[in-house]
Amino acid sequence: MSHLPPITEAQSKAALQWLSRINEQPAHADGAAFKRWLLSHPAHRAAFAQAQALWQASGTAAARLADEEQQGLQRYLDAMARPVARSPWRQRLAALAACLVLAVGIAGGWQPGLWLQDLQADYSSAGQVRQVMLADQSQVTLDAQSAIAVDFVRGERRVRLLYGAAFFQVTHTGEPFLVEAAGGEVRVLGTQFEVREQGEGAQVTVRSGRVAVSPAPGAAKRELTANQQVTYATGRLGDLVTVDSDTRLAWRQGWLNYYQVPLAQVVEDLGRYYPGRILLLDGELGQRKVSGSFPAAEPLPALDSLGKVMGFSRQTVLGRLTVIR
Repeated sequence: MSHLPPITEAQSKAALQWLSRINEQPAHADGAAFKRWLLSHPAHRAAFAQAQALWQASGTAAARLADEEQQGLQRYLDAMARPVARSPWRQRLAALAACLVLAVGIAGGWQPGLWLQDLQADYSSAGQVRQVMLADQSQVTLDAQSAIAVDFVRGERRVRLLYGAAFFQVTHTGEPFLVEAAGGEVRVLGTQFEVREQGEGAQVTVRSGRVAVSPAPGAAKRELTANQQVTYATGRLGDLVTVDSDTRLAWRQGWLNYYQVPLAQVVEDLGRYYPGRILLLDGELGQRKVSGSFPAAEPLPALDSLGKVMGFSRQTVLGRLTVIR
């Protein structure tokens, strides 16, 4: 059985250019030049089909990107929207171009929604797990796409989780060790634990020892011990739950484990390890429950496996933007 060669970035760009010409003048589709291009390389048909598939999703994708990272991305979409006197197909192409520009930029390590936090960060990770040794010999394991700021002064050891997730193994020095995240605070009482950003709040999972979690300054604290987890948001603590901490924290060994969680959460987590952007365009699909264990280093094969079970498909362009619907 023959296999098509991989589609290169240049071939994808050429396919988008042909799509632009054909939308402007449909007669190009029957022209000799377009047919010669299609036949000149085995990957050209696949590249053009890929461009057409992304075209169908581009309007929603651009809107989703703008919603998620409005301040950082809207200027691109605004620039693409000018001049005003533009035909509908050109507006569609503008949205598609915006998605591709953002995909390439994100692949290079720049994410508009996070650059301000990166300026404040002492340590950050890109698309892979990173281990850090702090000045007091405490160890921090950063999940992919995570960042912390460290402030060891005035007899206290403070760490701020700027985004993402971090696992802490704290060295005892006699000085308090505190982790701030999403307006709340975790005070170490002797432990190994994870703090994970979750929307407007954060989730704390203890592997060993004890921590005291406060959802806001001055709020009542809740003490957690090994294999316990709590989530807080907007100044309120959620219910204390018992978990298998080794399973929940298996990302440190390269595995993402789930039991009956929404597909949207799985896609978000896999996106941390993907060198670009994964967009889930079907909200109802995103709420369907998933159970399984997936290698974090292989996000697209994980999505393919889930797609076979759950009946969805994906399209990937330039190896950087993956759309699920």
